[in-house]
Amino acid sequence: MKAKYLNPFTDFGFKKLFGEEVSKPLLIDFLNALLYPKEHILDLTFKNIEQLGFSDSNRKAVYDIYCENDKGEKFIVELQKAKQNYFKDRTIFYSTFPIQEQAEKGEWNFQLKAVYCIGILDFVFNDYATEQEKQEVLHTIQLKNQHGKVFYDKLTYLYLEMPNFNLQETQLLTRLDKWLYIIRHLEDFQTIPLIFKDVDKVFTHAFETVALAQLNDQERARYEHSLKVFRDNKNTFDYAVETAFGEGKIEGKIEGEQIGIEKGKNQQNIETVKQARLMGLSIQDIVKLTGLTKEEIKKF
Repeated sequence: MKAKYLNPFTDFGFKKLFGEEVSKPLLIDFLNALLYPKEHILDLTFKNIEQLGFSDSNRKAVYDIYCENDKGEKFIVELQKAKQNYFKDRTIFYSTFPIQEQAEKGEWNFQLKAVYCIGILDFVFNDYATEQEKQEVLHTIQLKNQHGKVFYDKLTYLYLEMPNFNLQETQLLTRLDKWLYIIRHLEDFQTIPLIFKDVDKVFTHAFETVALAQLNDQERARYEHSLKVFRDNKNTFDYAVETAFGEGKIEGKIEGEQIGIEKGKNQQNIETVKQARLMGLSIQDIVKLTGLTKEEIKKF
């Protein structure tokens, strides 16, 4: 059956749903649902997704979505499609950049604004102590002392393990439930579910934003490329899971599979650039199609 809506687990689909200026109200609504009742965001400003260290030689971070609210608080929103080695370490590392950028020149009292790191995961960690933890969708982590009391409440990590979200349409109670239902099942919808239809302008806007019929030819080409990369990567990872014996062996193979995925993506990019050149597309159009830089394209 032909899809009517974008797959939000593709890079293109995720950015279309939450990462563009026209979809800012959707991101605000999603974050407010996720952080309720602690936060109520009135406005957001998208910031540069590429964060550099103190010098050009330092390692950089590239976020899926990076934004700041009207109070100066920072939000990193990341889509993670496959488990990888040291994913938690990567999240911690990424969170240091919005902390460092708050440093003021000259006299400064070190007061910081809150930082939220949000991961929408298409996998589960499988390293929890209890069965209840293993089945939970939302995991909220803050720095605590030995007595379990929050030591610092301005740095929060929120992981949404989407495979654990199994609510049906009739079971959706909260605003967050509805958002997770959309994210989990969006590509499978043929029509807007009744629970969203003509009852809420935010959700109506969401379905209009991610409708495939709304894409122009160039956007459609970029989405098809993004969808192919997503499916190839998923097939590679699923094969590793199926052929490994036990979680320990799977963990040991992940790093190698990630290298294979990167090589596969590079080969796909080469083929896409070659095809685009045969079609007579300009360098600028190829940049938009593939997401590569001009320098990367010139290498192929």
